[in-house]
Amino acid sequence: MNALAATNRNFRKAARILGLDSKIENSLLIPFREIKVECTIPKDDGTLVSYVGFRVQHDNARGPMKGGIRYHPEVDPDEVNALAQLMTWKTAVADIPYGGAKGGIGCTPKDLSLSELERLTRVFTQKIHDLIGVNTDVPAPDMGTNAQDLGGSLGREAATGRGVVYATEALLAEHGKSINGLTFAIQGFGNVGSWAARLIHERGGKVVAVSDITGAVKNPNGIDIPALLQHKEVTGKLADFIGADAMASDEVLVHECDVLIPCALGGVLNRENAGDVKAKFIIEAANHPTDPEADENIQGFMWDEEKVNQELRRYMTGAFHNIKNMCKSHNCDLRMGAFTLGVNRVARATALRGWEA
Repeated sequence: MNALAATNRNFRKAARILGLDSKIENSLLIPFREIKVECTIPKDDGTLVSYVGFRVQHDNARGPMKGGIRYHPEVDPDEVNALAQLMTWKTAVADIPYGGAKGGIGCTPKDLSLSELERLTRVFTQKIHDLIGVNTDVPAPDMGTNAQDLGGSLGREAATGRGVVYATEALLAEHGKSINGLTFAIQGFGNVGSWAARLIHERGGKVVAVSDITGAVKNPNGIDIPALLQHKEVTGKLADFIGADAMASDEVLVHECDVLIPCALGGVLNRENAGDVKAKFIIEAANHPTDPEADENIQGFMWDEEKVNQELRRYMTGAFHNIKNMCKSHNCDLRMGAFTLGVNRVARATALRGWEA
C-alpha cells in the first residue's frame, strides 16, 4: 500500500472512532499548501542537472508548521503528503504548538558531491524561501540531509533517537521491564538508528542486530555499538565489522529479539513478513514503517542541552500515557490511540479557530 493511502486509511479509521463530522474529516485531509519546484544546478563538471523539489504544508491549526526535508530517490508527491500529514498528528500527540509539513527532493545524495548538495539545497531554499520561516513553516533535517545550519536547538542531532529511547522506556515500564538486559534489533543506522543504538547500549540494552543501506551485522551477545559507530565513521559501511557477523539486511526485521526498532523507510513491515516478526515489542522510529495490512495483527530563547533532554523525556512520557488513555477510552490499539489523540486535538483546534461546517 502506498504511503498516502496507508496514512489516509489510518486517519479515516481514527475519524470514525471519534465520530468526526464528514466535512471536517475531509477538510483535515486536504493540505494547507502544496509546493512543487524545479531545482537546476551546475554539477562539478560544469553540466546542468535538474531535480524536482516538494514542500507540503499540511495544517497550521495548532501553530506554525514544521517538518523535515528528505533527499532520497523515492521522494514523490504522495510520500511527502503522507509524511506532512503524519507530522500534523505527531506534533498534536506530543502536544507541542506546531502543525505538520514535509519536504523533499528526488535525488540520490551519495551520487552528489558536498558542493553539489550545497548548491541543490540553496536553490531549493531560494524557491520556497517566501513560504517558510519560524512563524510559518520550520524545516528540519531528515533522511539524506543533516543539521548543518545556523540556529536550531541544542540536542537536535540526538533528539529523535533520544525520543525513541524515552518512548521505549515508557512502553517497557508498562510491562514491568526496562531496557537493561533486553535484546534489540535496529533496522536503519542513520541519525535516528545510530543514536537509538548508542543510548540503548549506554542503558545496558543488548543490540543484537543492525542494518542500513550498506549491509547488516549481528551478534547474539550484543554488538559493541561505540566500536561499530567508529567502524562506520571510518569505512562508511557496516560490512566487515570484526565484532559481528554479516547477515541479510531484510533478516533484521524478523531477527530474534525482545524489541524491534525500524528506523528507515516506511512500509517495511507488511502482510508478507509481519507474521515472521519475533520481537515482543515494536518501536516505530521511522515514518509509517508498518503497513496497515500488517496492523490487523514560538518561544525565542535557548535551553541548554540538559533542559532540552529533560523536556523531551517529559513530553514523550506524557504523550505515551495520553495515548494509553485514548486506547482505554476507545478500546483500540496503540496506533489508533495515537491517531485518535492527534486527530482529535487538531480537529478541536480547527473548530476553535472558526472552521465552518
